[in-house]
Amino acid sequence: MTTKDLKKLEKILWSSADNLRANSDLSSNEYAAPVLGLIFLKFADNHYSRYENEIVAEYEKRKGKRTEKDINKIAIKKCGIYLPDNARYDYLLNLPGNEPIDKAIKKAMEDIEKYVSELDGVLPKDEYSKLVSSNKELPKDLLRNFSNIPKDAAGDVLGQIYEYFLGKFALAEGQGGGEFFTPKSVVRLMVEIIEPHHGSVYDPACGSAGMFVQSARFVSEHNKKNGQDLFVNGQEKTSATVKLAKMNLAVNNIRGKIQQANTYYEDPFGSFGKFDFVLANPPFNVDDVNLNKVEEQRRFNEYGIPRNKTKGKKKDAGKETVPNANYLWINLFATSLNKKGRAALVMANSASDARNSEADIRKTLIDNNLIYGMLTLPSNMFYTVTLPATLWFFDKGNTDNRILFIDARNVFTQIDRAHREFSDEQILNLSLISRLHRGKNEDYINTIHNYFKQSFAEIEPLKNSLTNNKTLFTNFTKSFSAWFNQPSVEKAIHQLTDASQSEDSKKQSSINPTFQRGDSKSSPNSPERTEFIRQSGVREGSVTSLKAPNITNSIKRIDKLTDAYNTYISNVNLKEITATNKEQIKLTKQFQKAEEELANTYKLFDKLLRNIEELYKFADKNLKTKGDRLWKEITPLKELTTNLAELHDRLNPNYLRDSDYLEKSFTYFIHSINWLQSRFPNASYEDVVGLCKLASKSEIEEQDYSLNPGRYVGVVIEDDGMTEEEFIEETKRLSHEYKKLTNTSLELNEIIISNINNLFEE
Repeated sequence: MTTKDLKKLEKILWSSADNLRANSDLSSNEYAAPVLGLIFLKFADNHYSRYENEIVAEYEKRKGKRTEKDINKIAIKKCGIYLPDNARYDYLLNLPGNEPIDKAIKKAMEDIEKYVSELDGVLPKDEYSKLVSSNKELPKDLLRNFSNIPKDAAGDVLGQIYEYFLGKFALAEGQGGGEFFTPKSVVRLMVEIIEPHHGSVYDPACGSAGMFVQSARFVSEHNKKNGQDLFVNGQEKTSATVKLAKMNLAVNNIRGKIQQANTYYEDPFGSFGKFDFVLANPPFNVDDVNLNKVEEQRRFNEYGIPRNKTKGKKKDAGKETVPNANYLWINLFATSLNKKGRAALVMANSASDARNSEADIRKTLIDNNLIYGMLTLPSNMFYTVTLPATLWFFDKGNTDNRILFIDARNVFTQIDRAHREFSDEQILNLSLISRLHRGKNEDYINTIHNYFKQSFAEIEPLKNSLTNNKTLFTNFTKSFSAWFNQPSVEKAIHQLTDASQSEDSKKQSSINPTFQRGDSKSSPNSPERTEFIRQSGVREGSVTSLKAPNITNSIKRIDKLTDAYNTYISNVNLKEITATNKEQIKLTKQFQKAEEELANTYKLFDKLLRNIEELYKFADKNLKTKGDRLWKEITPLKELTTNLAELHDRLNPNYLRDSDYLEKSFTYFIHSINWLQSRFPNASYEDVVGLCKLASKSEIEEQDYSLNPGRYVGVVIEDDGMTEEEFIEETKRLSHEYKKLTNTSLELNEIIISNINNLFEE
């Protein structure tokens, strides 16, 4: 299943499930657990089915012998789960209508838990009776909906669908949703920077376990393994969220433990100095943590405890609270790492500049060289708050006593009016800043190499779209010309010019104002006809300006790019960083020339289409006759519009979330390459004004130990809510709209003056 197919399936499944909820009286909160439970059940069935023949074969082989084993024990050993017949997805899907579906699902969940101890008490059960009480058919409808997930969909596909639904439920719940879900793109960026290849991962505020899922996927993608090199440890205070997290681990086949615990007061894993990696998005600005219960805990006090400026009164002894728990979390991250451990956490921007006792803690962390980097996120990245946030990165093995500051406030992809995310390429590009700093220049070269491959993969579809548009527009001009040169059309034009002289036509004429003039006489060479010909681009016997653009230069440029790309692929040695970087910069120029040539060709098609639309609509309304055979043979306007829309998308530099043709175009990847090469032209780290800066301790001391990236990276472009590509596209659109309105204004002005003159003449 391709990424595009998966995203399409996710949208279909969510839309269907959400529509079913709309016909019930359930809140999003009540609906989430049973829906996610059915996705888990579908995963379990798909997973079990892949091993079922092996399980049955071994059971039959051992049956009646001394080595005989229960089938459930064989299943657990082979695939980690056992499904009795009553817990199979198709059994529930096809349950007779007279049997209560809610009780059948509950029994299925109980039986799964009976054989898999890790899931004991985790799966939703009584929740299905609420579905039935709201809408008797709802559980069956949901089962039918999720049966659309292919039976061969593996754990990674089901895992991504589960994560997609978690995100949608979090978005629907608003403030409450953020307590269990951190947007995937933020988590991916954190993971790509700390690179958890193996070992133990700890999340002291794990929510629905999204940090663990992305860590396992990082291992799978980079090591080509299944994430089993990781063992995860998570704690979460809310029991319902713990259940979501445990299901998430099971669906994604991740080894680990999730425990219900209040991290401020409980430490079930003995976290001090224990873990290879720590990741979390803890709650911000909590002010009710009991100071007496945390100040003696080494995991919180190693670098200082946040305290109020004034001492508490004696009568409040034992009741004093920490002024802000942000630095408890920051302390916990630093102390939970082993000698070479790395960590990433999400924290409120305000913590970067916090004063008083927090400033003392921050200075101690900096002096101990624990903070590796700071990254400011764009606003509106979270479902819960619009508060700006910063990612903190720790590295116990860091040998550079400088701190890497990254200001990513202007790097984002807009999802809707209120929400943003990082695209995959934006995540890679931002993480490359850190990797270049670590000296991993080969990652930079390999990333650009892969962008070239992805961009070039779009060349052939782009070329086909270009030639297809040429054919369609050529066919239109020929078929329209044949129709226009008929005597009946000539007669219709003369009738229109005659009609324009009558008073009735002045008031009610259906003639487009573009072609109407009130001071003309009826004749073959009348101003109306002359103006009609001028505006429509036609003249007697031929269609002159209605001519499809010449695409010869575009095709030649594509062929030249193809030769350059093939030469690069044949000769490149990715291990030779300097030489490869030079070749990649040269190849980028060829891609950019092709982009420019194709963009110019597209503009010609677009301009022609606008002329055609105006002419076609006018002709359709005023000139065609009933049963006109040649009119029916004209290439439909919709075909032109649809095919040019495809060409537009294939040249669009933006991430196309809703395109019918593709998500990422030829030019999208070129812009991703240019973003990197324009900032790091030597394939090595360097400070970039407005983006990144390696600051020394003396520079940080000058800023009173502030860790706000904006203080170090330089001038930041004011956030206008658009990416660079979106700004250019919007400027072009507004420019075109302005020209169009200006022309219309001039034409209307002429008509008004002409009509006023006619009134006085009369």
